[in-house]
Parts: sequence; C-alpha cells; structure tokens
Amino acid sequence: MLLHAKFLQVAKSKGKKTAVIDTATGKTYTYDLMLIASLILKNRFDRITGKYLGIMLPTSAGCHLGVIATLMSGKIPVMINYSTGAIENSIYAQEKCGFETIITSKKLLQKLHLEPLKEMIYIEDILGDVSKVDKLIAALHSKLPYNLLKNYIHRGDEEDTCVILFTSGSEKDPKAVQLTHKNIWHNVRELPDFAGMRDDEIFAGTLPLFHVFGLTATFWLPLLMGTTVVTFANPLDYKLICEKIREYKITVMIGTPTFFAGYLKKCQPGDFDSIHIAVTGADKLNDKLRLTYLEDHGIQVLEGYGATETSPVVSLNTFDAYQPGSIGKPIPGVQVKIVDNVTGKEVPRGEEGKILVKGEMVMKGYLGDLEETGLHIRDGWYDTGDMGVHDKAGFMWHKGRLKRFVKVGGEMVSLVRTEELLTELLPDDVYCCVVDVPNPSKGADVVAAIANGDFDQKLVLHKLKKLLPAIAVPKEFYVVDDLPLMGSGKVNFREVEKICRQLRKQNKK
Repeated sequence: MLLHAKFLQVAKSKGKKTAVIDTATGKTYTYDLMLIASLILKNRFDRITGKYLGIMLPTSAGCHLGVIATLMSGKIPVMINYSTGAIENSIYAQEKCGFETIITSKKLLQKLHLEPLKEMIYIEDILGDVSKVDKLIAALHSKLPYNLLKNYIHRGDEEDTCVILFTSGSEKDPKAVQLTHKNIWHNVRELPDFAGMRDDEIFAGTLPLFHVFGLTATFWLPLLMGTTVVTFANPLDYKLICEKIREYKITVMIGTPTFFAGYLKKCQPGDFDSIHIAVTGADKLNDKLRLTYLEDHGIQVLEGYGATETSPVVSLNTFDAYQPGSIGKPIPGVQVKIVDNVTGKEVPRGEEGKILVKGEMVMKGYLGDLEETGLHIRDGWYDTGDMGVHDKAGFMWHKGRLKRFVKVGGEMVSLVRTEELLTELLPDDVYCCVVDVPNPSKGADVVAAIANGDFDQKLVLHKLKKLLPAIAVPKEFYVVDDLPLMGSGKVNFREVEKICRQLRKQNKK
C-alpha cells in the first residue's frame, strides 16, 4: 500500500471529519481540506526538479501536507532535524542525498535566529501564492472518485522509498535510513488492533516528524486510521500540551520518557482524564515515572521498543499483555532472535544476548552506504546493536545499547543498569545520565551527569555501593544545568560525554 494513496482513500471516506487541529496556527483541517491542500502543494512540487525534496518544518498541518504532497508528486521527502544545528544538518542532508531544494518556514528560521540557505523555499510563500484557479482545480480533482483520482497522483511500488530519515547521531555521525511504503505501512496496519486503539481516538502530535517515532506514530498512524491529531510545534511546551490535552480531550499520548516527565511538571489535576492510551519509547521508562502516572493519574504507561531502521515499532506492552520493566511482546509480523554477541549463535529463551529482528518493517538500507547496510542486515535480519532478553513468556527485556556497555578494569559494566539504580535513589526532581570517561590505567571510569545537585551525594553513593560492584559506581557527579537532548527527546550521549570530559579536565587543573 502506497501511503499517499491510502491517505487519499481515507480522506475521500472521512470527508468533513476533523483530521488535524494545528495549535500553532489555531486552524482546524478536515480530511476534505487536507486532501485539497495536498493536491495544491503537489502541483507546486511537480515543478521542482530532482528525486528528493528536503523538508524542515515543525510538527504542524503544514509539515503533514508537505510530506503527503511530496510523495504525491513522485519525490522522496528528506526529513531534516532543525532542533540542533539546523543549517549544518541541511547541508549534510543535501550532500548525502544529492538534492538542493528544502521546504522550510520563515517563522521557524526566525525563531532559531538563522539565515536561510539559498536553496530554501518558504511554505508560507508557496501557500500565499496560491490563486483561486489553483484552489478550484484542486477542489474539482478532490471530488473525483478514488479510482480516477489515484491516477492523478504518483503511482509506484510499495517497495519504493517513501522517506529518508537520519539516525540520531547520539553515538556517531547520522546515517541516511531509507524506509519504504511497505515498512511504515506494516506498523500502521498492525498497531491499532495490537494496542487496542479505537476509531474515535484523538492523538497528541507532540513528536517531531524528522524522527521516525513521530513520523509513524503521530502522523501516518492517526491519519491513515482516519482519526484526529492535535499538532504541537514545540514538544517542550509542556504547559500548553497539558492544557490542550484537557481542552481537546486527547485520548492517545505518545512520547519519550523525557517528555512524559516534563508533562508531570506542568500538568494540573484532571488534565489527563481523557487519556485512553499512553505509549513511551526511544529511552528506558524508569519505575519512578511509570508509578507516578499510575498512582497519581490512573494511567498505565505502555512501554515499547523500536529503531529508526524498523519503522520503528518492534515490540510493545499492551493492556492484555503487560509486564512492568519489559519492552513488551513483538508486534504481529515481527520475528525476534537473541544471539550471542561473540559467536552470533542464537541463545535459549531467557538468556541475554544481542537483539536481531526481521519483518516487513525492516528498512531497505542506508542510502549510499552498502558497507554499513551489510553490517546491519544479513539474510533479512536487522542487527539492532541492543542487548536484551526474550523470556519464556514472550516478553522482551532491553538491557541497553551494546555501546552503552563499557570495559572497566577488564570487566563489562552496563551504564544503563547504573543509571536505572541511580535514578531510583535520586529525588524526583533530579535527572541523571551515566556515561564513561577515559582512564589510562583501567580503560574508563563511570561518571554521572545530573541536572540538579540538590541531594545528599554521600548517602546516594553509600546506597549505590550496596547494589553494584565498585567498578560500576560513578566516580564523580557533574552538575549540568540541562542534560542535552536530541530533538526526539532522547539524551544526547555524545554531548554528555564531552561535557563530563571537559569538567573532569577543569577539576584536575
């Protein structure tokens, strides 16, 4: 199923139903209006040469329409991260994919205090230049029966690339991930029934669309289900998001644990009364956060697991199959095997090893990088680079990125495990990230970056030493005003490591 063709089909059937409520502009878009607007943009994008079209827009109806129209015109949207290094990311994407034109927004660049690249085109100018004739032609086309209208838009194959997304770059330079229509459609097709979603859900569109979590779970999923999504341009505007959840009676809240923690700081009693499903992923959900939602708001947060390369969902807890601390069971159509990190042989259920997954959701590959593609995909199995356990009951348990294990004095230490235990011992308003810094004598030291130093460090360390071997206990605490995040809400480990190394050098002077 081609995603833009499916959207056309859904839009024709839903008509006057609200598709998108854009909190940035205050405008409401029905499916009819979304269809007409996407056809107008499609006609404009037809004039742009090249296979790829860059899109650097905040989560909004404009971004939704830009992606849909790009596909309708036969081009591939390249989603650009604007949260950090917008101009550098734009140039990187242009060079990696070999394109020029980038659709962006004047308001976005002004907010970021950036000068545009000459190849950038403003979405405001495109929409402002639409004539009455353009609107009339698009409106007339939108009234055509589906079987005729689908011939007016690009027709291709489900194996065609439908988007280029970049890996987070939290550990190394970003790679250009090619996801196909078939990849994303697998998640969209399987998730509603698996997660127990209803036809009348109202989604909170808080995640950026340059991240696969947002692109699939809060854009394609709600629109192709024929439901409603309320978009938020700034995922960090926690107060506004909480207010709008109450105002619009939002039922589905999807995000990272960092964002969920942010909502707790700004919410008022009753803000979450309408929430039917709350799903978190991309980072570990700690017990403290999970229990706060359950005890204070009556919400059972469902933790899942995935990757950019898997479109993204691999597994998810559900109301019918829930195991706190796990990342749930694989969704339908996903195969999982756990292999020994050294031998590559599959280990028995219940034993820890590296997570490999297989299914329709696995990417086509990394653009222009056959070597990396070959390293990560073999015989259809995608090597996630994550360590985990698939237990006898079918639940998966994430044990951390293989790269978040560090050798200290010849022993392997899980930074994730130290981070989890430290989080449980810290006060609710103290957030931490555990990383390693070089130590010539024993390879590395474990240290902790904390966003608030207002706690008894000696007492916490005393308790931690009873739970962990000495080599896994942080040697220093470094207070960081704000833990650096990726645009998706994940902690930027590379930046945390840099900060800790700099602070260690300063302390030694």
